[in-house]
Amino acid sequence: MASAPSPGRSRGTPVADERDTGDRQFATTLAHGIDILLAYRPGESLLGNKEFAQRTGQSRSAVARLTHTLTVLGYLRRDAAQAKYRLGAPVLSLGYPLLASMHIRQIARPLMKELADRVGGAVSLGMRDRTQMIYVETARSTDSLVVTPDIGAALPMLTTAIGKAWLCKAPADERESVLNRLRLQDPDAFLRFQPQLLRLRQDFEAKGYCVNRGEWRSDVHAFAVPLFRPVDSQWLIFNCGVSAQAKPFAAREREVAPGLMDLVRNVERLQGMR
Repeated sequence: MASAPSPGRSRGTPVADERDTGDRQFATTLAHGIDILLAYRPGESLLGNKEFAQRTGQSRSAVARLTHTLTVLGYLRRDAAQAKYRLGAPVLSLGYPLLASMHIRQIARPLMKELADRVGGAVSLGMRDRTQMIYVETARSTDSLVVTPDIGAALPMLTTAIGKAWLCKAPADERESVLNRLRLQDPDAFLRFQPQLLRLRQDFEAKGYCVNRGEWRSDVHAFAVPLFRPVDSQWLIFNCGVSAQAKPFAAREREVAPGLMDLVRNVERLQGMR
Protein backbone atom coordinates (compact mmCIF):
# COMPACT_ATOMS: atom_id res chain seq x y z
CA MET A 1 0.00 0.00 0.00
CA ALA A 2 1.55 3.30 -1.02
CA SER A 3 2.36 6.04 1.44
CA ALA A 4 1.85 9.74 1.05
CA PRO A 5 4.40 10.57 -0.05
CA SER A 6 6.23 7.35 -0.78
CA PRO A 7 10.00 7.22 -0.90
CA GLY A 8 9.75 6.73 -4.64
CA ARG A 9 12.59 5.41 -6.72
CA SER A 10 15.93 4.45 -5.29
CA ARG A 11 17.64 7.73 -5.99
CA GLY A 12 20.97 6.52 -4.64
CA THR A 13 21.48 4.11 -7.56
CA PRO A 14 21.19 5.90 -10.90
CA VAL A 15 20.65 3.94 -14.08
CA ALA A 16 24.18 4.76 -15.19
CA ASP A 17 25.64 3.06 -12.13
CA GLU A 18 24.36 -0.28 -13.42
CA ARG A 19 26.47 -0.16 -16.57
CA ASP A 20 29.22 -2.62 -17.27
CA THR A 21 32.19 -0.31 -17.79
CA GLY A 22 33.60 -2.78 -20.28
CA ASP A 23 30.45 -2.69 -22.41
CA ARG A 24 31.28 -0.57 -25.48
CA GLN A 25 27.65 -0.64 -26.58
CA PHE A 26 26.43 1.06 -23.41
CA ALA A 27 25.25 4.64 -24.11
CA THR A 28 26.30 6.47 -20.94
CA THR A 29 24.81 9.81 -21.99
CA LEU A 30 21.43 8.19 -22.57
CA ALA A 31 21.60 6.56 -19.14
CA HIS A 32 22.43 9.91 -17.55
CA GLY A 33 19.42 11.47 -19.27
CA ILE A 34 17.16 8.73 -17.90
CA ASP A 35 18.61 9.40 -14.44
CA ILE A 36 17.35 12.98 -14.75
CA LEU A 37 13.81 11.83 -15.53
CA LEU A 38 13.89 9.36 -12.63
CA ALA A 39 15.03 11.96 -10.12
CA TYR A 40 11.51 13.17 -9.29
CA ARG A 41 9.87 11.88 -6.13
CA PRO A 42 6.12 11.48 -5.53
CA GLY A 43 4.55 14.86 -4.81
CA GLU A 44 7.35 16.84 -6.46
CA SER A 45 6.54 18.93 -9.50
CA LEU A 46 9.63 21.15 -9.85
CA LEU A 47 13.34 20.38 -9.71
CA GLY A 48 16.33 22.50 -10.65
CA ASN A 49 19.75 21.61 -11.98
CA LYS A 50 21.18 21.71 -8.46
CA GLU A 51 18.74 19.01 -7.26
CA PHE A 52 19.35 16.91 -10.37
CA ALA A 53 23.09 17.06 -9.80
CA GLN A 54 22.73 16.09 -6.13
CA ARG A 55 20.43 13.16 -6.86
CA THR A 56 22.24 11.74 -9.88
CA GLY A 57 25.86 12.46 -8.93
CA GLN A 58 26.44 14.25 -12.23
CA SER A 59 28.21 17.60 -12.62
CA ARG A 60 26.15 20.78 -12.89
CA SER A 61 27.46 21.41 -16.41
CA ALA A 62 26.49 17.92 -17.58
CA VAL A 63 23.06 18.29 -15.98
CA ALA A 64 22.52 21.63 -17.68
CA ARG A 65 23.16 20.08 -21.10
CA LEU A 66 20.85 17.17 -20.36
CA THR A 67 17.97 19.28 -19.04
CA HIS A 68 18.24 21.55 -22.09
CA THR A 69 18.09 18.56 -24.43
CA LEU A 70 15.20 16.96 -22.54
CA THR A 71 13.33 20.26 -22.65
CA VAL A 72 13.80 20.58 -26.41
CA LEU A 73 12.45 17.03 -26.78
CA GLY A 74 9.47 17.77 -24.52
CA TYR A 75 10.35 15.38 -21.70
CA LEU A 76 10.87 18.35 -19.40
CA ARG A 77 9.10 21.71 -19.30
CA ARG A 78 11.05 24.71 -17.97
CA ASP A 79 9.42 27.07 -15.50
CA ALA A 80 11.20 30.31 -16.35
CA ALA A 81 10.03 32.15 -13.23
CA GLN A 82 11.62 29.57 -10.92
CA ALA A 83 14.36 28.34 -13.27
CA LYS A 84 13.26 24.77 -12.61
CA TYR A 85 11.75 21.92 -14.59
CA ARG A 86 8.52 19.92 -14.64
CA LEU A 87 8.04 16.53 -16.25
CA GLY A 88 6.44 16.74 -19.68
CA ALA A 89 3.62 14.71 -21.18
CA PRO A 90 5.92 12.42 -23.24
CA VAL A 91 7.13 10.89 -19.96
CA LEU A 92 3.60 9.68 -19.29
CA SER A 93 3.22 8.34 -22.81
CA LEU A 94 6.32 6.16 -22.35
CA GLY A 95 4.54 3.93 -19.86
CA TYR A 96 1.22 3.63 -21.68
CA PRO A 97 2.22 0.89 -24.18
CA LEU A 98 3.42 -1.27 -21.29
CA LEU A 99 0.23 -0.82 -19.28
CA ALA A 100 -2.00 -1.29 -22.32
CA SER A 101 -0.27 -4.56 -23.20
CA MET A 102 -0.78 -6.04 -19.72
CA HIS A 103 -4.13 -7.75 -20.28
CA ILE A 104 -3.96 -9.22 -16.80
CA ARG A 105 -4.89 -5.76 -15.49
CA GLN A 106 -8.29 -5.92 -17.18
CA ILE A 107 -8.86 -9.47 -15.96
CA ALA A 108 -7.88 -8.71 -12.37
CA ARG A 109 -9.45 -5.27 -11.91
CA PRO A 110 -13.04 -6.34 -10.98
CA LEU A 111 -11.73 -9.03 -8.63
CA MET A 112 -9.40 -6.51 -7.00
CA LYS A 113 -12.23 -4.02 -6.50
CA GLU A 114 -14.49 -6.65 -4.95
CA LEU A 115 -11.83 -7.63 -2.41
CA ALA A 116 -10.92 -4.01 -1.67
CA ASP A 117 -14.56 -3.22 -0.91
CA ARG A 118 -14.96 -6.34 1.20
CA VAL A 119 -11.98 -5.65 3.47
CA GLY A 120 -12.12 -1.86 3.35
CA GLY A 121 -8.63 -1.45 1.93
CA ALA A 122 -6.67 -1.26 -1.29
CA VAL A 123 -5.61 -4.09 -3.60
CA SER A 124 -2.77 -3.52 -6.04
CA LEU A 125 -0.77 -5.40 -8.65
CA GLY A 126 2.95 -4.72 -8.83
CA MET A 127 6.16 -5.64 -10.60
CA ARG A 128 9.84 -5.07 -9.89
CA ASP A 129 11.70 -2.01 -11.14
CA ARG A 130 15.39 -2.52 -10.26
CA THR A 131 15.41 -2.43 -6.42
CA GLN A 132 11.81 -1.41 -5.82
CA MET A 133 8.28 -2.46 -6.64
CA ILE A 134 5.96 -0.47 -8.93
CA TYR A 135 2.17 -0.62 -8.94
CA VAL A 136 0.69 -1.26 -12.40
CA GLU A 137 -2.94 -1.55 -11.26
CA THR A 138 -4.80 -0.66 -8.10
CA ALA A 139 -8.33 -0.73 -6.70
CA ARG A 140 -9.51 1.03 -3.55
CA SER A 141 -12.55 0.59 -1.37
CA THR A 142 -15.16 3.31 -1.32
CA ASP A 143 -14.28 3.95 2.32
CA SER A 144 -12.08 6.90 3.21
CA LEU A 145 -8.47 5.71 3.22
CA VAL A 146 -5.54 7.55 4.74
CA VAL A 147 -3.26 5.84 2.25
CA THR A 148 -4.29 5.86 -1.41
CA PRO A 149 -2.01 3.86 -3.71
CA ASP A 150 -2.06 4.60 -7.42
CA ILE A 151 -0.59 3.29 -10.65
CA GLY A 152 3.09 4.16 -10.80
CA ALA A 153 3.56 4.33 -7.03
CA ALA A 154 6.96 2.96 -6.00
CA LEU A 155 7.54 0.85 -2.90
CA PRO A 156 10.77 -0.26 -1.21
CA MET A 157 11.72 -3.91 -1.56
CA LEU A 158 12.89 -4.87 1.93
CA THR A 159 10.17 -3.38 4.15
CA THR A 160 6.96 -4.06 2.22
CA ALA A 161 4.88 -7.21 1.82
CA ILE A 162 4.94 -6.90 -1.96
CA GLY A 163 8.73 -6.59 -2.03
CA LYS A 164 9.19 -9.54 0.30
CA ALA A 165 6.85 -11.67 -1.81
CA TRP A 166 8.92 -10.90 -4.89
CA LEU A 167 12.12 -11.89 -3.07
CA CYS A 168 10.51 -15.16 -2.00
CA LYS A 169 9.18 -16.07 -5.44
CA ALA A 170 11.91 -14.89 -7.82
CA PRO A 171 14.53 -17.38 -9.06
CA ALA A 172 17.66 -17.59 -6.92
CA ASP A 173 20.00 -15.89 -9.40
CA GLU A 174 17.64 -12.97 -9.96
CA ARG A 175 16.97 -12.63 -6.23
CA GLU A 176 20.67 -12.64 -5.36
CA SER A 177 21.40 -10.00 -7.98
CA VAL A 178 18.73 -7.70 -6.51
CA LEU A 179 19.86 -8.37 -2.94
CA ASN A 180 23.42 -7.48 -3.88
CA ARG A 181 22.28 -4.19 -5.38
CA LEU A 182 20.23 -3.48 -2.26
CA ARG A 183 23.29 -4.20 -0.11
CA LEU A 184 25.36 -1.68 -2.08
CA GLN A 185 22.54 0.85 -2.18
CA ASP A 186 21.77 0.92 1.56
CA PRO A 187 24.14 -1.24 3.64
CA ASP A 188 22.46 -0.43 6.96
CA ALA A 189 18.97 -1.36 5.76
CA PHE A 190 20.31 -4.54 4.20
CA LEU A 191 22.06 -5.59 7.42
CA ARG A 192 18.79 -5.13 9.34
CA PHE A 193 16.91 -7.21 6.80
CA GLN A 194 19.38 -10.02 6.08
CA PRO A 195 18.76 -12.06 9.28
CA GLN A 196 15.04 -12.18 8.41
CA LEU A 197 15.46 -13.63 4.93
CA LEU A 198 15.59 -17.33 5.78
CA ARG A 199 12.61 -17.11 8.14
CA LEU A 200 10.75 -15.01 5.61
CA ARG A 201 11.14 -17.65 2.92
CA GLN A 202 10.18 -20.42 5.35
CA ASP A 203 7.00 -18.56 6.32
CA PHE A 204 6.20 -17.98 2.66
CA GLU A 205 6.59 -21.66 1.85
CA ALA A 206 4.27 -22.55 4.73
CA LYS A 207 1.60 -19.90 4.16
CA GLY A 208 1.86 -18.86 0.52
CA TYR A 209 1.95 -15.15 1.28
CA CYS A 210 4.09 -12.45 2.90
CA VAL A 211 3.07 -9.82 5.43
CA ASN A 212 4.02 -6.37 6.62
CA ARG A 213 3.18 -5.59 10.22
CA GLY A 214 3.97 -1.90 10.24
CA GLU A 215 7.63 -2.14 9.21
CA TRP A 216 7.10 0.39 6.44
CA ARG A 217 4.06 2.26 7.78
CA SER A 218 2.89 1.79 11.34
CA ASP A 219 -0.73 2.44 10.36
CA VAL A 220 -0.93 -0.23 7.65
CA HIS A 221 -1.06 -4.01 7.64
CA ALA A 222 -0.27 -5.51 4.23
CA PHE A 223 -0.37 -8.96 2.64
CA ALA A 224 1.12 -10.04 -0.69
CA VAL A 225 0.74 -13.10 -2.92
CA PRO A 226 2.73 -13.74 -6.13
CA LEU A 227 1.36 -15.30 -9.26
CA PHE A 228 2.19 -18.96 -9.83
CA ARG A 229 4.52 -18.19 -12.75
CA PRO A 230 5.84 -15.13 -14.61
CA VAL A 231 3.78 -13.13 -17.08
CA ASP A 232 5.85 -11.99 -20.07
CA SER A 233 8.99 -12.85 -18.06
CA GLN A 234 7.90 -10.60 -15.16
CA TRP A 235 7.04 -11.84 -11.67
CA LEU A 236 3.80 -10.08 -10.70
CA ILE A 237 2.62 -9.72 -7.11
CA PHE A 238 -0.83 -8.90 -5.72
CA ASN A 239 -0.82 -6.77 -2.58
CA CYS A 240 -3.61 -5.83 -0.17
CA GLY A 241 -3.19 -3.08 2.39
CA VAL A 242 -5.64 -2.31 5.18
CA SER A 243 -5.74 0.06 8.10
CA ALA A 244 -3.99 -1.19 11.21
CA GLN A 245 -6.23 0.95 13.40
CA ALA A 246 -9.56 -0.86 13.07
CA LYS A 247 -8.57 -4.43 13.97
CA PRO A 248 -5.54 -6.27 15.37
CA PHE A 249 -3.15 -7.93 12.94
CA ALA A 250 -4.34 -11.49 13.60
CA ALA A 251 -7.92 -10.55 12.75
CA ARG A 252 -6.81 -8.77 9.60
CA GLU A 253 -4.71 -11.76 8.56
CA ARG A 254 -7.66 -14.14 8.90
CA GLU A 255 -9.83 -11.75 6.93
CA VAL A 256 -7.49 -10.58 4.17
CA ALA A 257 -4.95 -13.31 3.41
CA PRO A 258 -7.41 -16.06 2.30
CA GLY A 259 -9.32 -13.57 0.15
CA LEU A 260 -6.14 -12.37 -1.52
CA MET A 261 -4.99 -15.93 -2.19
CA ASP A 262 -8.39 -16.76 -3.72
CA LEU A 263 -8.12 -13.67 -5.92
CA VAL A 264 -4.71 -14.74 -7.21
CA ARG A 265 -5.86 -18.31 -7.93
CA ASN A 266 -8.90 -16.96 -9.81
CA VAL A 267 -6.70 -14.65 -11.89
CA GLU A 268 -4.40 -17.57 -12.69
CA ARG A 269 -7.33 -19.65 -13.88
CA LEU A 270 -8.65 -16.81 -16.02
CA GLN A 271 -5.17 -16.38 -17.48
CA GLY A 272 -4.94 -20.10 -18.25
CA MET A 273 -1.99 -20.50 -15.91
CA ARG A 274 -3.46 -23.46 -14.04
